Amino acid sequence: MKDIDIARAAEIKPITDIAAQLKIKPENLEQYGHYKAKLPLTLIDEKKIKKSKLVLVTAITPTPPGEGKTTMSIALTQGMNKIGNQTTVVLREPSLGPVFGIKGGAAGGGYSQVIPMEDINLHFTGDLSAVEKAHNLLSALIDNNIQDKKRSLGLDPRTVTWKRVMDMNERSLRDIVIGLGGTKQGVPRETGFNITAASEVMSTLCLANDLMDLKEKLGNIFVGFTYDDKPIYARDLNAHGAMAVVLKDAIKPNLVQTLEGTPAIIHGGPFANIAQGTNTIIATKMSMSLSEYVVTEAGFASDLGAEKFFDIKCQYGNLAPRAVVLVATIRALKYHGGTKLKDLCEPDIVALVKGLENLDKHVENMRAFGFNPIVAINRFISDSDTEIEILKKHCDKLGVKASLVEGWEKGGEGTTELAEMVVDATNGTSPTSFQPIYKHSMPIEEKIKIIAQKMYGADDVEYSLKARQDLQTITRLGLDGLAVCIAKTQKSLSDKPELKGRPRNFIINIREIEIASGAGFVVPIAGTIMRMPGLPSTPSAEVIDIDEDGNITGLF
Repeated sequence: MKDIDIARAAEIKPITDIAAQLKIKPENLEQYGHYKAKLPLTLIDEKKIKKSKLVLVTAITPTPPGEGKTTMSIALTQGMNKIGNQTTVVLREPSLGPVFGIKGGAAGGGYSQVIPMEDINLHFTGDLSAVEKAHNLLSALIDNNIQDKKRSLGLDPRTVTWKRVMDMNERSLRDIVIGLGGTKQGVPRETGFNITAASEVMSTLCLANDLMDLKEKLGNIFVGFTYDDKPIYARDLNAHGAMAVVLKDAIKPNLVQTLEGTPAIIHGGPFANIAQGTNTIIATKMSMSLSEYVVTEAGFASDLGAEKFFDIKCQYGNLAPRAVVLVATIRALKYHGGTKLKDLCEPDIVALVKGLENLDKHVENMRAFGFNPIVAINRFISDSDTEIEILKKHCDKLGVKASLVEGWEKGGEGTTELAEMVVDATNGTSPTSFQPIYKHSMPIEEKIKIIAQKMYGADDVEYSLKARQDLQTITRLGLDGLAVCIAKTQKSLSDKPELKGRPRNFIINIREIEIASGAGFVVPIAGTIMRMPGLPSTPSAEVIDIDEDGNITGLF
């Protein structure tokens, strides 16, 4: 059965029943139909957060379709509940870019999904739309101020780096010219579009503690300089109040359920290759206020999502995870060992063994933060017993526990061994075991170098002239103390997508550094990474359809 057929065949419970598992009263639910609801921020309880145990799910460097972190997170949550541990999964919201692009849906798979999957994968409760509107509201106010000579702040349009956003892959909008058509149509200038998941407003929402904190952070968004070289922020345009109004409902986390009727909270959706790649601090803290255990995921591999989760989100949110699960697949290891994408379903022992060094690096990465990860082998039908045994023996040599997981096929029942390992790991780890790899107070260049060397395995970092100028601007604005969120390809530990396995003897190239002062970090852009993806030659959108009864097909 396809994922969408499995989801439709499941018995879905009223959202009030799911809320009751978390002891949430019906009057505290803002229902979006029968199966979705928003939760008020008043449910967050700092005392309960300290008692809850947070578990991160990350992965090795993925193949283009991904290695199943979301599926694993959901399966693990179901498995934890099955062995008697009250657990909630907290995830990011899918972006329509990947849904209609290459990866398809992001609600899990097989018998480890969050439902209703069509709603979650499409417009859900409108959060991404609200982020898009709040972001573009600031764009409109910027151009309006440039146009209005009476109330103009003197903003130099050549210094404005704030682009517009849309929740779709559209390469032709990366670089555009606006304001054409005469003096009444605006001031012509170069700009462009990013995808909504890369919006600073999205990142800011995900790192805010409450509505007033969000409003203040929105006001801190850097816009550009005046003609006499004075910095302009969103607050100078009186934009942050209206932007917060647009986000007043989007700031509330969304409650849904897994296929087995366990609670799932889904909120926020920044990408990890171009943003911080984790759900909101608010959603994580709310889950921890309501559950004994909380399972969450961070986008792409440990060098991207996990690093940003630890160094950005955990430092700003004062969170102390208790265990890490590292998802590995036979197919990804063979891919890093040289097997072509089209041949990954065929046995290839030589490539598998060669590709194991990619796993080695990600285990090393997690140990840098104070964790000995548990390797979750996400089983695919094409995996042979011989290949699985090779991977297990290698994990033994590394000194890490490994569990063969069949969560896609069997749901929670296929994840109970991993669940037991996770419980053991959290019981044996004190909150103080976790340590970020840098302090925010360090100089920007030092933070970048630490990440590049410790996480990517680079020898050094090289800066373009533009990046050097950006560093000077950051220092001049007094923003040295911000976190670092490197935008880098997810296809390699390096900044070059073609370098598979565990690259060595390479230098990370930083071509420019964007300021995301509202979110609280700077964004060094490495290599040729784009903040507006393009569609593949055969996009998923071509097979997604709907019939006269409203039944959707093609989502997976």
